[in-house]
Amino acid sequence: MKKLINQVDNIVSEMLDGMTAAFPQYVKRLEGFEVLVRASGPSSKVALVSGGGSGHEPSHGGFVGKGMLDGAVAGEVFTSPTPDQVFEAVKAVNGGKGVLLVIKNYTGDVMNFEMAADMARDENIEVEQVIVADDVAVENSTWTTGRRGIAGTVFVHKIAGAAAEAGLNLADVKRVAEKVIANVRSMGMAVNPCTVPAAGKKSFELADDEVEIGIGIHGEPGTHREKISSVNDIADKLLAKILAEGIYAAGDEVAVMVNGMGGTPLMELCVANKHVKDVLDGKGIKIAKTLVGNYMTSLDMEGFSITLLKLDDELKKFLAAPADTPAFVQF
Repeated sequence: MKKLINQVDNIVSEMLDGMTAAFPQYVKRLEGFEVLVRASGPSSKVALVSGGGSGHEPSHGGFVGKGMLDGAVAGEVFTSPTPDQVFEAVKAVNGGKGVLLVIKNYTGDVMNFEMAADMARDENIEVEQVIVADDVAVENSTWTTGRRGIAGTVFVHKIAGAAAEAGLNLADVKRVAEKVIANVRSMGMAVNPCTVPAAGKKSFELADDEVEIGIGIHGEPGTHREKISSVNDIADKLLAKILAEGIYAAGDEVAVMVNGMGGTPLMELCVANKHVKDVLDGKGIKIAKTLVGNYMTSLDMEGFSITLLKLDDELKKFLAAPADTPAFVQF
């Protein structure tokens, strides 16, 4: 295994310290906890907290800042953060208007965030939660009941974060987040799997001429593997499964995310995005916003995912609202 690390046990802590050193204008670390919060401290608006296992960078700490998250909780690599870590994040960001937890649909995350919510309610902090389950590849997996939460979570961060920044109350911020969840779908693939530092080996094996279709973001194998083909052919397969959901039609406006899994060159992501645009143009689906890059990764996995979000006027407004975080700047 080749990794630019010191000690496996210190990766997450050193990463968070490195982020705060690089972006002190955006984030600070809660002493004694694997939690990043806004450097400016809590404000009198609804606060958003998200997180999960590390290894998905820039998610989640990279999205702490104006117009997105107020706090991000970092578990060990591909491991849910503990309830007390989430609880400390909730307490730190609460400005008196309540806190919304944005949870990806993995059993450990759901359980631990829900426990933290109960702990916060015992302290008279108003807490609501939403669960993102945008992955169309599988209905159930090793770590989930129901669909997995993957890159579409970033759209929830962005749009619900903008709603909170605009002054909506907790019930309405939750409503907006749930609208995003209802209208967002994703699917991914891998050319090469990732290597988890603690394991020291690849998460699954692929032959030189194979790709894995329908992977998860924790190094999980996908629905099947097949011989590698052109990126256009691969994108067609991912899009076909997404469009088969039946929620996107001619005349709709969508946001598109072509998300790198961590080890994919931007050149290749842009080639994939060109084909996504061509396909959607051919179906009369208008693209209002496109994101291309690393947003929800899986360590050093080579591959990409495609996310579509159907927009209405409200979602489009909040998607276009200003955001300024270490990994997401939009004006």
